[in-house]
Amino acid sequence: MHNENQSLIFEISKEGRVGYSLEALDVPEVDLAELLPTNLVRAEAAELPEVSELDIMRHYTALSRRNHGVDSGFYPLGSCTMKYNPKINEAVARLSGFANVHPLQDESTVQGAMELLYDLQTSLVEITGMDEVTLQPAAGAHGEWTALMMIRAFHEANGEGHRNKVIVPDSAHGTNPASATVAGFETVTVKSDENGLVDIEDLRKVVGPDTAALMLTNPNTLGLFEENIIEMAELIHEVGGKVYYDGANLNAVMSKARPGDMGFDCVHLNLHKTFTGPHGGGGPGSGPVGVKADLIPFLPKPVLVKTEEGTYHFDYERPQSIGRVKPYYGNFGINVRAYTYIRTMGPDGLKAVTEYAVLNANYMMRRLEPFFDLPYNRHCKHEFVLSGRRQKKLGVRTLDIAKRLLDFGYHPPTTYFPLNVEEALMIEPTETESKETLDAFCDVMIQIAKEAEENPSIVQEAPHTTVVSRLDETRAARTPVLRYQQA
Repeated sequence: MHNENQSLIFEISKEGRVGYSLEALDVPEVDLAELLPTNLVRAEAAELPEVSELDIMRHYTALSRRNHGVDSGFYPLGSCTMKYNPKINEAVARLSGFANVHPLQDESTVQGAMELLYDLQTSLVEITGMDEVTLQPAAGAHGEWTALMMIRAFHEANGEGHRNKVIVPDSAHGTNPASATVAGFETVTVKSDENGLVDIEDLRKVVGPDTAALMLTNPNTLGLFEENIIEMAELIHEVGGKVYYDGANLNAVMSKARPGDMGFDCVHLNLHKTFTGPHGGGGPGSGPVGVKADLIPFLPKPVLVKTEEGTYHFDYERPQSIGRVKPYYGNFGINVRAYTYIRTMGPDGLKAVTEYAVLNANYMMRRLEPFFDLPYNRHCKHEFVLSGRRQKKLGVRTLDIAKRLLDFGYHPPTTYFPLNVEEALMIEPTETESKETLDAFCDVMIQIAKEAEENPSIVQEAPHTTVVSRLDETRAARTPVLRYQQA
């Protein structure tokens, strides 16, 4: 991972150089062997690099320039909604009254923070059309599991613990069947029809008395709105099941259509996606879950409530609750950011988010349509899926296209997903990008399509300008090198 300007930090180490000096120890020195088991105490000092402050600052600054994120470039990662994170969110989350609170403080000392959480819950209830929201879950998949556990508890409380099947479309996010399995269910796949939507007739074949729920995102992973959603919801409800909304794609319908009005019984939201909380790098995320009235008794506890006196209180007296799903009360900092975003945008702003997200996606889809295969040639919502089948016939795979994009400073779109599209390229521009950015990306995609025809080797051997050239991915997966080894 070398370039001409930057060496690895171990290689610039020189004995005796110091980057930081600790203050003199002002407490009695303790023998670690007296505090820790012998096998946990180092026999000799750690072999750490010795560098000056200047060298280490240059080292980490150079590393930061190699990273790609929404603040440094376009990030059209389909189904992940990598949109800009407004800096006002960060400023509010860093206010001392939010940043310095502790979850073990007495409720009377954090009423302001609790009011913010309650107001956020109320806003999400309105946006989703649900009756109650919990902010406990720490991420989207965690929200999926939480909702499914509530559905399971609901069926068991009604003497229908035999309901052990969760239906998922063949285009579903991979977390859907995974969450269902972890929650103790079996998954059943329902096919897509020729229009890329759930095949209603196939759905009729798989529903039955053992159906616990249907998991669905609308619009679906192809970026297409499920036009028969009301009929699907009625079909599931007729057999006694629940309909679950994967909120990953809420960016496409926010303030235009509500899951609760479509017939969904519960929903999880990704505050670190739709509501501009930063995500990636291990988190933190936030995956609130909204439910209709008959699922409220099963919400994770404690439940945040507003008292008759106008104060806020955590209610632990919930005998049917599935229990706590996360320590304390959710990822508070991300919730503050999402609340700031909602209040900054207002109702009209949230509607505009949806309008521009859909406009941007359709604009890009039509610009790229002549150069790539478009499996479902119809109006899309917030994202669209191209196929690289045409380029594959020329010896250029979707993976090659993704690698070539790196040469132009773009993060690739989602590749090879959804699984029901050959050589898939799923692109989501979000509403925060300008037309100039969209055009520049489309120009590069068109250039790559022409290179596949005229000079395929330049695409097949990409990337050419990155710090690390193309890896042997099979070897990297089978024999990874996970630590630094000095030559």
